[in-house]
Amino acid sequence: MAPPAAEELPVQASLAVLTRRMAAGGEEAFREFHAAWFQRLFRYVFVLMRGDEAAACDVSQETLLRVVKHVRAFEGEDEFWSWLTCLARSAAADHGRKVSRYRRLLEKLSGEAPTPAPEPELDLNETLQRGLVQLADEDRDLLQQKYSDGASVRQMAERAGASESAIESRLARARRELRAIIFRLIE
Repeated sequence: MAPPAAEELPVQASLAVLTRRMAAGGEEAFREFHAAWFQRLFRYVFVLMRGDEAAACDVSQETLLRVVKHVRAFEGEDEFWSWLTCLARSAAADHGRKVSRYRRLLEKLSGEAPTPAPEPELDLNETLQRGLVQLADEDRDLLQQKYSDGASVRQMAERAGASESAIESRLARARRELRAIIFRLIE
């Protein structure tokens, strides 16, 4: 009996195989990891960095370096995602300390009194969470499946017993509603 094709393997099994190949140093495995996980990781880091795209790029790159250095085999997606977010938070904290040290050095060299870093006027994560709470439960669940869990429209349609176009329409409506709520919150 032939082994099942890769697309027939459960996500957990394919993740276990992928992380084992990465731990063994397989370059192609790292490419597959990047293709499958980078966008989700970048969205997470972008929120951590409060919408600062340049900082999010730096922290994402540092997180990828840490993945290369410390990767090990993982059996489950939840465990793997927790590990990735832990690496990202650590890289973000290191980035913040680095920026702070650089500012202090510049201020010291310029001879000026240190000025505190400006606080962002808007905490994107908090605003997003407040907006999500105001959405209908079904809309919030759809957005969470798509953006937090990384589910494809096809997967979501199969779970809901609906067509892909119906899910796409519901997602578009939920995004419009969330956008309108967030705009009201920041005004």
